[in-house]
Amino acid sequence: MDYRHLGNSGLKISEITYGNWLTHGSQVENDVATQCVRAALDAGITTFDTADVYANTQAETVLGDALKGERRESLEIFTKVYFPTGPKGPNDTGLSRKHIMESIDGSLTRLQTDHVDLYQAHRYDSFTPLEETMQAFADVVRAGKAHYIGVSEWTADQLRAGVELARDLGFQLVSSQPQYSMLWRVIEDEVVPTSRELGVSQIVWSPIAQGVLSGKYKPGEDLPEGSRATDEKGGADMIKRYMRDDVLERVQQLVPIAQELDLTMAQLAVAWVLQNDNVAAALIGASRPEQVHENVAASGVTIPDELMSRIDEALGDVVERDASKTAEQTPKERFS
Repeated sequence: MDYRHLGNSGLKISEITYGNWLTHGSQVENDVATQCVRAALDAGITTFDTADVYANTQAETVLGDALKGERRESLEIFTKVYFPTGPKGPNDTGLSRKHIMESIDGSLTRLQTDHVDLYQAHRYDSFTPLEETMQAFADVVRAGKAHYIGVSEWTADQLRAGVELARDLGFQLVSSQPQYSMLWRVIEDEVVPTSRELGVSQIVWSPIAQGVLSGKYKPGEDLPEGSRATDEKGGADMIKRYMRDDVLERVQQLVPIAQELDLTMAQLAVAWVLQNDNVAAALIGASRPEQVHENVAASGVTIPDELMSRIDEALGDVVERDASKTAEQTPKERFS
C-alpha cells in the first residue's frame, strides 16, 4: 500500500481508502461488513470513510464495531455532516452551527472514538452563512473532535471561499470529495486546478463508476444477478446513467488495455484515478472481502502515457466533462 499526503497537511492516508456508503448497514450483513474491514486492514488500508447519513447512521455504527480494538493512532477515520438523520426535523440537516455541533457528537459515539481525523461537509449549504459553518468547524477542531476539515462536491468558487475563511480562523481545509472516474471527469477543468492552487487534495468516490468500469455489464445482455444495477435500495438509481449500450460498448474496449497491464478492469479504473497527482485517495467499497483484495492491487500502479491516451480514445464522447455538474450537487432546498 502506498500513502499520500492529504492536501498540504502533514497527514498521510492510504491511497486506497475504504468507504462504506452503499454497503454497511444496508446491503450486506454486519458480519460480512466486518470481514471486509478486516480484509482492508490486512491489505494495509489505514483510512476509513463513512458519513452519518449512510444507512441512517447504521454505517457509522458498523464501522465503529469493526474497528474496535485497533490502535486508534494507526487509523485515519473520516465522516461527514449535512444530510438529515433521525426524525428529520427542521434543524436536522444542513451546516448550521447547531447541526454540526450535535452531529459530531453523534458520529463520535457511533464510531466509538473521541475524534475523527477528517470531518467533511457532505454538501455546500446555501441556506447557512459560510462564516457560521466555518466557525463551527473551527470550534470542532479546537475541541479536539476533528483534526482536519474537508468538503464534498463543492465547486471551485465554494472551495476558494471556504479555504480563505478556514485560514482566517486558524484551521486547515485540506480535502475535497467528488465523484471521479474515467467516465465522470467534471472536476478536471475547474475543481482540480483550484484545489492544486489552494493545497487541497481530492478523495474521489466511485472510481469504478458504481461497477460499470469493472466490465461486468455487457451491452445487450441481462444484468448480472445480485449486481448493483439490480439493487432497488439505491444502487440501481446511481448506476442507471451508465446503463446504455453506447457506454457499455466503449467500456468493453478497455479490456485489452487492462490485459496489457496485467490488471483487472476494476484495478485499471482505480489505478487511473490515482494517476492524477491531485488525488490523495480512491474510495473503494466492498460487499465481499475478495473485492477489497482485488482493488488494493491498484496501489502503486503506473499507467504509461501511451495507454492513458488509448483509454481516452476508447471511451471517446461517452465521458462526462461538464464542469457545471459539480454546482448541480449543491442542494436547491433544505432536506427535511
